[in-house]
Amino acid sequence: MLATPPRRQRTIARTAKVSGYGLFGGIDVSLEFCPADPDVGIVFERTDLTSAATIPALIEFVVPQSRCTMIQSPGGSVQVIEHVMAALAGLQIDNCLVRIDAPEPPACDGSSQAFVEALLSADIVEQDVSRACVELTETLVVVEDDFVGIGAQPPRQREYEIGFLLDYGDGPISQQSDSFVLTPEVFIQEIASCRTFVLESEVRELQKQGIGKRSTPQNVLVFGEDGIVENSLRFENECARHKILDCIGDFALLGCDLAGRFVATRSGHRLNHAMIRAIRKQALALNPQQSTFPHPQNRPAPFTPMNAAG
Repeated sequence: MLATPPRRQRTIARTAKVSGYGLFGGIDVSLEFCPADPDVGIVFERTDLTSAATIPALIEFVVPQSRCTMIQSPGGSVQVIEHVMAALAGLQIDNCLVRIDAPEPPACDGSSQAFVEALLSADIVEQDVSRACVELTETLVVVEDDFVGIGAQPPRQREYEIGFLLDYGDGPISQQSDSFVLTPEVFIQEIASCRTFVLESEVRELQKQGIGKRSTPQNVLVFGEDGIVENSLRFENECARHKILDCIGDFALLGCDLAGRFVATRSGHRLNHAMIRAIRKQALALNPQQSTFPHPQNRPAPFTPMNAAG
C-alpha cells in the first residue's frame, strides 16, 4: 500500500507572511510560512505562548472540535487549520514551519487564496529526498448514516481524485457536486479561491456562542432566503468546491501523498479525519515494519526550521 511516487519533496525558498483576524475567535493574527528541511513535514508553532509550542500537522494530533480542524500538543493548540493545510497540500509543499501568534490563522476571504499567493511569492523549491505516497489497494468507506459518508477506491493510474456531493435539502444552497484530479495547477485555478459558507439562519446562533463575531459577508459566503448576502459566487458550485478544499486540507494530515479516488457525500471534518485514520490503520496493517510511513516518532527532534534562502 505504501509507494514512492516520481517526485521530490518540496519546501519554500524564503519566508512569507499573511496577517488578519481569525474566523472563529476574531483575534488579530500574523502567520508566517518558513522553509523546513526534508522529512520535517508541516509543523505549526505558536509563538504567542510563554514557551513556544510546536504541533505536527498529523492526524495523531487532531482533537475533536466543532466545525473545523484542530491540532494539539502538550504545549498548545491551533484550530481552523484546514485552509492553510489545503494551500500547502494543493501546491505540493511538503515541509514547512508555520509560525502563528494566535489560536487560529487569518480568515482572509474564507478561502485558501491568500495563503496560496503568499506561498507562491516565496518560491517553491525541490529537495533531494523522495516524497512518500500511500496508494489505496482496497475500497474504504466511513459513514455517519445512510446519507452521509466518504468512499475511497484504488486509483486507475496513481491519480489523486476528490469529489463531493452537497445536499442541504430545501433552502438557498442548491444541490451541487464536482470532482477533480488534483494537481497544483488544478488547485490554483479551480479550488483555492472557493470560500467557506454559512446559512444566514445560523449566523446569529453562532455569534451567541462567540463564533465569528468579526466575520462579514466578505469573508464568509452568507446564504439568506433570497440568495447570497452582499456578495456573489466565484463558481456556480463554489460550496461543493470549498468542501473539496476542506477535504484536501484534512486529508493532508496523513503526512504523505495519496493515490486514490475519493467521493464524499454531505460529510465534514469529523468524517474526513475518520477516513485518514482508516487509511493509516490499513497501511500500517499491511506494512507494520514500514519505517518510512509518516509518524510523529520519525520526525526530527528537536524541531529546527531550515535556514531561509535569499
